[in-house]
Amino acid sequence: MRRTTSPFSLVLLGLGTFLLVLAPLLAWYVEPRAAVNPIDIDTTAVYTGRGSVFDTDRVETVPDRRITVTQRVRGNVEDSERSGTTVWDVTTTVDTDKSLPAADPHDALDFVPHRWVMDRRTTRPVHCCGEKPYIEGEAYLKFPFDVQKRSYQWWDNSLGDTVVLRYRGTAKIQGYTGYRFSGAVPPRRTGTRMVPGSLVDQPNRPQVLAEEWYSNHGFELVVDQATGRVLYARTGPRRTLRAPGGTKDAVVLLDSRKVAFTTGTQKEAVRQAKRGSGQLRLVGTTLPIGAAAAGFVLAVVGGVLVARGRKEPENPVPAERPDTPQPTLTK
Repeated sequence: MRRTTSPFSLVLLGLGTFLLVLAPLLAWYVEPRAAVNPIDIDTTAVYTGRGSVFDTDRVETVPDRRITVTQRVRGNVEDSERSGTTVWDVTTTVDTDKSLPAADPHDALDFVPHRWVMDRRTTRPVHCCGEKPYIEGEAYLKFPFDVQKRSYQWWDNSLGDTVVLRYRGTAKIQGYTGYRFSGAVPPRRTGTRMVPGSLVDQPNRPQVLAEEWYSNHGFELVVDQATGRVLYARTGPRRTLRAPGGTKDAVVLLDSRKVAFTTGTQKEAVRQAKRGSGQLRLVGTTLPIGAAAAGFVLAVVGGVLVARGRKEPENPVPAERPDTPQPTLTK
C-alpha cells in the first residue's frame, strides 16, 4: 500500500507556512517603516491663558490680559520628497484680545516663522533645506516614536536652546493616557534690542541696546507613547528687558504662569494619536500575532493531512469483466 497527498492538504500547509513567515515580517519590517513622520501635515494648535503683556500704545506693561498662542504646522511636501526628510514650516503667533482676530499675523503681539527639518523615523533634527533656526535636541513639537520613561532634550524656540524634560509618570487627557514630562527654564539672556533709554531706567540716553531675557515658569507635556504626539502642552513664558549689564528686569514684555492647549486642541490631538497608535498596533502586534496563530494551526492541520494521506494498493489487480469468457477444463 502507498499514501497519496490531496491538493487541499498541500494548500493548508503552504498557507500556514506563508502566514508563519509573514508574522515576523510585519512586526520587524513593516511596522518600523510605518512609524514615520508625515510630510503632508497641516495642523493648528491653540494655547490660551492669562498674564501680563507690554502694551505698545500705552508704553507700559498691563496685567491680567487673555493671551492666545496659535501654532500652525504645515508640511512642505516638495522639499521633503526631494531631501528624503520631513520638512515642516511652523508659524507661531502670540495675541491678546486687542489683536484678535487679525487679518495679517504680522499684526500679532509676536509673530515667529521658522522651519523644522527632521529624520522621518527618528525625529532627530536634520540640518538642511533652509532650516531656521539651527534646531537641536531629541524632540520639538513632537517626541520620537515609542517614547521611553526617561528624560528628553526638548527644543525651546524662545530660548534658542534645549531644555531637559523629565519623565513624571502618566496622565489622562480627554480620557486617554499618555506619558507626562515637565521642566523649567531659569532666566537667561537671549539677545539684544534697541529701545528708548527711558524704557530701561536710563532716561538720559535716547537709545539703548537693551538685553532681552527669557525664562519659563514651567513646561508640562503629556505625550502619546506609541506615536510621540503631544496630547497636552502647558508653558509659562516670561520675557523681559534689562539695561545693558543690568541685574534686574526693567520692563516685562510677556509673563504668564500658564498658557495651555484648549479643549478643542486636546481632543483633536487625542483623536489623531488614537488613529496613529491604532495603525501601528495593528501592523506591529495584532496582525503578526493573528498571522502567527493562524499559520501555526493551518501548518499543523496541513502537515497532519499530508502525513496521513490516502492509502492505495501498490499494484492494484484489475477487476474481471463479467463478459470475459472463462477457460474450460478438458481431460
